Amino acid sequence: MSQPAPAPEPRPALADAEAALRALVREHGVAPDRVPGRADPASLTRIPAESAAVWGLDWPVPERARPSAVLILVGALDDVPADRRAGAVHPDVDVLLTQRAATLRQHAGQVAFPGGRVDPEDEDVVVTALREAHEETGLDPAGVNVLGVLPPVPVSVSGHVVHPVVGWWRRSSDVGVVDHGEAAAVFRVPVADLVDPAHRVRVARPGGRRGITPGFLTGDRLVWGFTAALLDRVLHLLAWDEPWDAGRVVDAATHLPVRR
Repeated sequence: MSQPAPAPEPRPALADAEAALRALVREHGVAPDRVPGRADPASLTRIPAESAAVWGLDWPVPERARPSAVLILVGALDDVPADRRAGAVHPDVDVLLTQRAATLRQHAGQVAFPGGRVDPEDEDVVVTALREAHEETGLDPAGVNVLGVLPPVPVSVSGHVVHPVVGWWRRSSDVGVVDHGEAAAVFRVPVADLVDPAHRVRVARPGGRRGITPGFLTGDRLVWGFTAALLDRVLHLLAWDEPWDAGRVVDAATHLPVRR
């Protein structure tokens, strides 16, 4: 007698993704009412001991650190699903990214999360991240449900301490390039496509500089450096990542394979 076919695996729901992000912040971050801000100026550049453990990055703290914040905005950003299905995440779950203008002095042309430096009038890093995201992409901050802030990350090359603000887009709004002097493109990337092993690489820095970072190929764009390092770790902590070939290395400038 033939055995019945096994029941299909339940498809992850959008609500599962939001719940996973909430759990991530509960375990590793702080709630929106406890985030670093001008009420405690030292908190804006203080690196807690758990930062290195959470991010897997033991980077040196800049001598004259300048606080900044980025918005890691996740949700159903449009009605176009991923090109593929991933076992752990709904195909509509996206991440919002920008491509920095080629004329900028730092990280020119690189793909990044929306964000920027903390202004003196910003109450806290959540206000900074939402303000910068609105200025760069035109998104409506009222549609963002801020879940919390993950531990800050020092970036010595630019002299910043970056606070990653995690948000869920509960009510989408139109986004696009607002200031071409700041951004060349604003786009969403489905998480299921990001974790596709075919899109995962490691990236050799351009110009012969030392160090290799995680990388994600998204169409004709390459996410690498600081943004890719954060994405790589967040996907891992959420258990959304998939096994991939870490021996595949490409050049940051040309996107071509590097001989090892």
